[in-house]
Parts: sequence; structure tokens; C-alpha cells
Amino acid sequence: MKIAVLNGSPKGQLSVTLQYVSFLQRKFPEIEFKIFDVALKIKKLEEDDKLFQDIIGQIAAADAVLWAFPLYFFLVSSQYKRFIELIFERNSTSAFRGKPVAVLTTSIKFFDYTAHNYLRDICGDLEMKFFGSYSAEMYDLFKSKERRRLTLFGQLYIQAIKDGSGVIKSNKRLTNQGMVYEPALLPQIDTDSKKVLIVVDDFRNSPKLRPMVESFQKAFSPAAALVQLKDIDIKGGCLGCLQCGLDNSCVYQGKDGFIDFFNGQIKTADILFFAGSIHDRFLSSLWKCFFDRSFFNGHIPVLEGKQIGFVIAGSFNQLSNLREILEAYVDTQHANLVGFVSDDMGGSPEINDALQSMAASAVMYSKRGYLQPQKFYGVAGTKLFRDAVFGRLRVVFQADHKYYKKHGFYDFPQKKYKWRLINSAIVSLTKIPFLRREFVRRMKAEMIKPFGKVLAKMK
Repeated sequence: MKIAVLNGSPKGQLSVTLQYVSFLQRKFPEIEFKIFDVALKIKKLEEDDKLFQDIIGQIAAADAVLWAFPLYFFLVSSQYKRFIELIFERNSTSAFRGKPVAVLTTSIKFFDYTAHNYLRDICGDLEMKFFGSYSAEMYDLFKSKERRRLTLFGQLYIQAIKDGSGVIKSNKRLTNQGMVYEPALLPQIDTDSKKVLIVVDDFRNSPKLRPMVESFQKAFSPAAALVQLKDIDIKGGCLGCLQCGLDNSCVYQGKDGFIDFFNGQIKTADILFFAGSIHDRFLSSLWKCFFDRSFFNGHIPVLEGKQIGFVIAGSFNQLSNLREILEAYVDTQHANLVGFVSDDMGGSPEINDALQSMAASAVMYSKRGYLQPQKFYGVAGTKLFRDAVFGRLRVVFQADHKYYKKHGFYDFPQKKYKWRLINSAIVSLTKIPFLRREFVRRMKAEMIKPFGKVLAKMK
């Protein structure tokens, strides 16, 4: 039996994820795991169609496929994303059709499920037989319990390949409404010196996006600045080298224009709008490259306090996973999500009203300094990074540690000694039956009692 392993790490054989594949190779020596470093070699695959077709041919000849990759910014790396785009662009989907498939990832569990949802749906679009996915914490291989779990996953997957069992069908095809947007002259909004920037990936690949963005741009007075990512000198995607973890200096520094663009335009804007078209079930690989390359900032919320909105062409309202990724991105950046406008939300009048409303809200929120309270995405994501950086990853992400320490991110509950003493005392008292009954009787009233003091001051 032959399993084609599509390695999604830009680090190739030096990938942590590939160590988990190596574990499966050793556990199941009777299975041939053929590894293809598609993310590492993406530029060659773009330029050399013969090389690309050779890999596609070997995938077609395999009995099954394993997508193996590290998480990059809620998803796969931009290089891996580009490989997926090439499959569809070069009409190579037949090589995948009907094949059993599984997903294996490594991460610190930060939004691992959004990456798994994405690949599951891609496999559905490729008409593959999706067995399931396995999300390993990057150091799980050192734990005997997790090695047993991974072994069992391998056994079940191999058995499913042999007998066709365990196929999960949950994918729904996207429908293209084919709406033609008719732009309108929107009432202008005085930005009051607030800097508004609209970032687009590439109008050439997004013909339906251009009229929406150009109409939206003129809704501001003065007109919002507009930048296309294709015009930025970007030599390549994030390499996963983690050099930036030490002091936020990227290996690309001085070699291309991305860092100057990000520091000079993205960070200095008060209001940001990201615009793009749907490519498979995300935005384009160029947009993914933008998100990945911004990781030179580490896990520091460098867009804190900004107003951020999205203008999207395509089946956005059918992609709840993409919406969740973008919402989480803004929330974990400690920024304010103004909203989404997509050309599948209704007719041209509805779209124009939505563009006008989003423009007005963004300016008003920015002038008033309004930020929504963080939701689960931001709170949980921040705590996950906090714990990881404070612990085992501190040596790698030294710049994060310095920032977290300075800005009070290390707010561990065990440091709150007052509440530790109060909790210990009350827990001990509630073990006495009559005090326990009294505690339960008074609990609801006592919970709201402190709020009365705050409200009383308003009189």
C-alpha cells in the first residue's frame, strides 16, 4: 500500500510535522509513505508544469493521501495554499477523486480546527473519501499516551483505506450566484484626518472586486489610500525559520519590500479594509502570504486599537469557517471588527448600503476610540499564547516574552493571592452543612451585591 504524503511545511524535511509522519512510517513499515515537499518547492512547481504533473501522477498512482502540515495563521502556509490553487487551476482534480484521505497537523492548538475545517472542505471539493483529521500538539510525540493515540489513528486510517470504511461526508458545494454588481456614487464621509487604507491582493485576479472597492474608496473624503499586494515586492512566503521570535527581525529584512510596507502603511493606518476574492475556500494565496509574513511581529497584537473591515467578492456567506478565521484574526489583534461586505449578500442597492454603512461606522468608531470588548477568540487566544510563551516557547519567542511582561499579559490566577485566601476560606466553610445551606441560599443575592455599589455612585 502506498500513501502519498503532501508535506505542507516550507521547512521541508526539517518540519516538526514530518517527525509525526516518520513515527507512522516506523510503526507501519509495511506501508510506503511517499513524501512530497510541495510547500518547500512551490516556486519550482509554479514554474515547471512537468514537475507538477509528475507529482500529480504519483498522487494518482497512490492508494491514499495524507495532508501533513504545520498550522500557519489559522490555516495552512501560503505555499501550501498555492499548491491547492494549482490543483484546481491546472485541472488536476481527477488525481484525487475517490481516494481515501486524512489530515495530520502540528501546532500549539491555536485555531487548529479552522485549518482542519478548511482541508476537510477542500477534500470534499476534490471528491475524496475523507477519513478524518489528527491535531497533534507539537510536543505530543514525547508522551507515551499521545504516541498510542497516534498509532491508533494510523491503524484506523489504514484499515479504512483497505475496506473503505469510516468515510465522513460533510462537505457542501459552493454555489455561485453570478450577481453583477452595479456601483453607485456613495455619500462621502469626512475622515477628520483619520488615515484610511484599503489593501487588495490583485485586481487582475478579482474582476468582480474592483468596482466594489473603487466605489468604496470614494466614500471617504479624502479618498482612502489603495494598495495592491501584487505591487509590493514580496520575494516569498514565511519560511518558518523563527528568527523573528528573538527580536522581531525577519530573514527577509532588506531583501524585499514587505516589512517596510507593513511598518510604514499597515501599522500607521487608523482604519484598515482588506479586500479580496474567494479562492477555493479562503482568500488568495497572496493574501495568505500577507498574513504569514506579518508573523515577523510574533504574537504581539500590532494592530491593537485599529478599525478593520473586509470587502469580499465570492461565496463568502457560504463560508462560515472563513468568517470565523477573519473574526478571530481581528479579535486576537485586539482591534475592532467593523464588519463584512460581500457581493453575495444581495443586490447592488443592498451592497451599496452596506459599503456606506461600514465606511461611516469605521470613521465614527475611530473618532470616538470605540473598541468592542474581546470575545472568546481574543481572550482564549491571548491566554494560549501567554502560557506557551511563558513556558516552553520562551526561548524561541523572546520578543513576545519581553512584550507580554511589559504589558501585563502574565496575569495568571495563581498570582491573585487575595482571592486564593478568600476561596480557601469559603471552600472550607461550605463543608459545614448549615453554612453550606446558608451559602446556597444567599449566593444569587451576594453575586449581584458588588454591582450595587457601582450603580449607586451613578446617582
